[in-house]
This record gives sequence, C-alpha cells and structure tokens, in this order.
Amino acid sequence: MSHVATAFVSLKVAVLTVSDTRDEDTDSSGKYLVNAITDAGHQLAEKVILKDDKYQIRALVSRWIASTDVQVVLITGGTGFTGRDTTPEAIAPLLDTHIDGFGELFRHITYQELGTSTVQSRALGGLANHTAIFCLPGSTGACRTGWAGILAEQLDASHKPCNFVQHLVGA
Repeated sequence: MSHVATAFVSLKVAVLTVSDTRDEDTDSSGKYLVNAITDAGHQLAEKVILKDDKYQIRALVSRWIASTDVQVVLITGGTGFTGRDTTPEAIAPLLDTHIDGFGELFRHITYQELGTSTVQSRALGGLANHTAIFCLPGSTGACRTGWAGILAEQLDASHKPCNFVQHLVGA
C-alpha cells in the first residue's frame, strides 16, 4: 500500500455480532453498523451473528482476513467481563499489529458518557493481513460512539492527516 489516497474509497466491510441471545430481529447494534457503513458509502461484504465462542469467532474472522473480499471487520459484542465474553481473546492472537490507540480513544470518548464505567470496555483494534479489525461493545450506543467518534474518519481515505485506508488490501 504505497499510495496515499486523497479521495473517498468505498471499502468492503464485514460485520459480526457476537451474542448468545440476539438474532436478526433483535440485533440493533449490527443493524446500526450496517447502516452506518452503507450510509458512509462503504459496501457490506457480509453480516453474521455468532454465539460467543472464541473458536467460532476466530475461524470466521480468519476467513475474512484471508479473503480479498473483506478490507475491514467490525465486531460488536463479547467485550465485557463475563465468562462468556471472549471476543478480545478470539481476535488478539490473529492481529499482526495492535492499534492500541483505538481502545484508548474509545474509552476516552466513552468516559464523557459513562464516567469510570468505561474501564470495563475491552474495545480493541488491529491489522491482520492488511485487514482492519475493530471490536466494539455490544450496545448500540457503544457502536454509535465507535463509529461516529473514530471509525467514520479513520475509514475515510480523504481524512487528514492520516487514516487506515492506505494500509488495507486493495484500497
């Protein structure tokens, strides 16, 4: 990715909802992310709901990382502290590069909304095989915060002084 894009680039984005209870009718967070990416001009590559099982999560995201049809993976859910919340453990071993600033900035922004409760957020981001991966909490509000506060700009090639688009496969 030696070029630096200066105009908007429509990215292929996969959305994963991790939940033991949600289905297509009740997945408001996944629906929000799908609407946000398509409203921004990006393309939905695939949307899946999986139970909170780190091996199923890891297998699906590994497939997306290996595919040239996915440039960004947005995951909602499974980032809490219960025994069933395994999204960070599923994703962290797959990352070539951790984007530490994503989780830090997410918690900083969320602090304005939730106060110290934000320390319980295990939001994380990283790059794997030139695919950006971002893990957000399962609430629709958290997805809105992550998208509007960080991802909308960072997934826009015209955002200056830098963005993630230049690091993505095929962008």
